[in-house]
Amino acid sequence: MLNILIVGNGQCGNRILDAINREAFGKKSRLAKFYSQQKYKSNVQTIAINTAVNDLKEMKFTKAKDRIHIPHLHGVGANRNVGKHVFEDNKTHIMRQIEERGNFDVCFVITSASGGTGSSFTPMLVKELKERHDYPVYAVVVLPFREEGTLYLQNAAFCLRDIRESGADGIILADNQFLKQMGGNVESAYNGINDMVARRLLFLLDALDSEMMMVTDLGDFKTVMSGGAGLATIGFYEADTDMPVRSAIQKALSPSGLLFSSDVYKEASRAMVIIRGDKERLSIDEISTEVEKLSSAVGHVFKGIIVRNGELPQVLAVLTLESASELENLYSIAVDAIKYERDKKERVATVKEVDRAFSQIDGMDPSY
Repeated sequence: MLNILIVGNGQCGNRILDAINREAFGKKSRLAKFYSQQKYKSNVQTIAINTAVNDLKEMKFTKAKDRIHIPHLHGVGANRNVGKHVFEDNKTHIMRQIEERGNFDVCFVITSASGGTGSSFTPMLVKELKERHDYPVYAVVVLPFREEGTLYLQNAAFCLRDIRESGADGIILADNQFLKQMGGNVESAYNGINDMVARRLLFLLDALDSEMMMVTDLGDFKTVMSGGAGLATIGFYEADTDMPVRSAIQKALSPSGLLFSSDVYKEASRAMVIIRGDKERLSIDEISTEVEKLSSAVGHVFKGIIVRNGELPQVLAVLTLESASELENLYSIAVDAIKYERDKKERVATVKEVDRAFSQIDGMDPSY
């Protein structure tokens, strides 16, 4: 049995963590956390961290003891510099809360790259975990809309850089650009991507602690994540009725099945493909053909098959990337955002037009 730690930092990380706990408890009711046992095969500990107490209060499926409030007004206002100071001031308390949970085999830290608390806390938390423990730590990072604003774009650029330099064993990318594909109102769209990330992580946790016909385990996952440029994404697809398993594999590897846009046959460097379903629906010939096709493009592919009677085929693919054109596009936009914010700050500092307006009444008093 694996010992797994999942930390959700900031609003985005909290919400994805809550979606994971909702699925793990197996019920929609917010009372399930009090009366239900989690469905994890592994020993999974979940912790939510936030400076905004209202975000923690909104969590419906995460127990109060698993929520850590770091008092600082009502958040850090998307300012990563403030967030770094707040983490440093509260580091001892945060690390004590984590270390009281015991030792782990692997840790996942979930965050948005663009906000304040999550994007500033995550690199520093990963660094502390790596310095104190020998288990691998993976960051699951959600990227912003490209048009969300200059502050969020510059936060995303610096957050990703800081996580890479923190000693993280890998960064799993998800992208809010998927929201454009999902339609509906804003709330349902955000809930949708939270569920997408949560479902993939839960499938991965279940698979790493399951008996398989062709085995993949935590060691294989580590090997996959150590390949490429330290970046990865996850694809997933659940087959429709009568859909052959080869089609489900193809869709899991397609851009629409991935959390981050990529042409995996050109940009991936290693892969793990896990197929789960009824044995009557899992054609070994079809599976082998698709895995060999992927292997010829990316090199080594770990393959695992889990037999679950009565289930339609489901496919999870973990792919490390040696290049990421979409990330390069994000950084190109982020550079413009950083320059814009810098130039604006310089203009305010030098021109001070508002100060000149006030100066016009210097030495004058009102008359009544």
